[in-house]
Amino acid sequence: MSIGMRNGIFVKCPLVLVAMSMIIGIIIATYVAFPILILPVLAGMVVIALLLRRFEYWQSGAIVVCCLLLGMWLMQRHLSAPAETLTDSQLERCQTYFIHQRSVLLERLSAGGVDGDTYAVVAAMSLGDKSALTRDLKETYSVSGASHVLALSGLHLGIVYMLFSLFLPRRRWPAVSQLCLLLAVWIFVFLVGMPISAMRSAIMLSVYGLLSIGHRNRMSVNALAFTAIILLMWNPAWLFDVSFQLSFMAVWAILMFVPLFESVFPSEFLMSHRWLKWMWGMVAVSCSAQLAVAPLVAYYFGRFSTYFLLTNFIVIPAAFVILWLVLVVLAFPSVAYLLLYVVQWLNTVLQAIASWPGASVEGLHPNTLQVVLIYVLIGCVYLLIGRIRPLVGWKPSKRAL
Repeated sequence: MSIGMRNGIFVKCPLVLVAMSMIIGIIIATYVAFPILILPVLAGMVVIALLLRRFEYWQSGAIVVCCLLLGMWLMQRHLSAPAETLTDSQLERCQTYFIHQRSVLLERLSAGGVDGDTYAVVAAMSLGDKSALTRDLKETYSVSGASHVLALSGLHLGIVYMLFSLFLPRRRWPAVSQLCLLLAVWIFVFLVGMPISAMRSAIMLSVYGLLSIGHRNRMSVNALAFTAIILLMWNPAWLFDVSFQLSFMAVWAILMFVPLFESVFPSEFLMSHRWLKWMWGMVAVSCSAQLAVAPLVAYYFGRFSTYFLLTNFIVIPAAFVILWLVLVVLAFPSVAYLLLYVVQWLNTVLQAIASWPGASVEGLHPNTLQVVLIYVLIGCVYLLIGRIRPLVGWKPSKRAL
């Protein structure tokens, strides 16, 4: 897509436009039945795009149409494929092997004395097994705004990445260390059952690791769009999965809005006040993610957790400690009492928060149009800030681009 589009619409965030076009195509193909095959039309459009190489704006438009048709073809192929061909036997055998290994690790945790609600939280948070979570426990975490720590996502894989990085000589052999880290991350993803949110995080971490070798900008909206493209080409039906939507919207908002939060205080001031920098970073990430997922949570679950910010200050450090202790307990089961203490304390605190007045606003059921309009409003506010900030001398970080 670099053929002569220096001033075209693909320059700033090319993969975002590709991903959005694919998403629109998938949605169209889901709800509109086409009597013709999309693939020949896609092939013809690719030829037209190549012939327009001297007319960059026309070519940009043709490429957008190609991406739209690609999304339509992927969904058309998915809907027409027999059920038995939608899974890969080798992948299934690999998953079965890792699920067995997960069962072994879970038995080791149970044998170490981790049981009851403590076991349920540890199993969900560290190995992605939610089968032991009771309805009351799920409700407590949901009302308090801590459900995200029970679903393996970027938080958990980031902690795993950080933990393993402590044991590798990254300065001496950076490339080898990065490859080993990425291998460990992907083994962990297979071990926990390959949930969509974990796969999204693993792909983004892979992009992060590979780009860090070349000292390039590592986390960006383009990297997020690339991840979406990869996952939707694998299975376009994932677009309609709740965890897919929540995961991508949260990361999108973090990449776009956190730089705005960070620019509220001068960077020199934050660097000289490390605790304030950490606290403000938590506020920025929590509020940004909540801004993006709140409409979807209201749409699917009819709820808004009002104490989400306080909860995040508790559960995120607790998740780091718990994952650390899980590794220690798997190696030395005799210290399981430490893990029990931390998880029991976390459950008690979240139960207290969930019991506070106004902990959750219930009965929220926006329709699809209302949710779309909310996101349009959020996008307009972001663009408005972009227009206003040069007038007031506000220069947020540009790392999201």
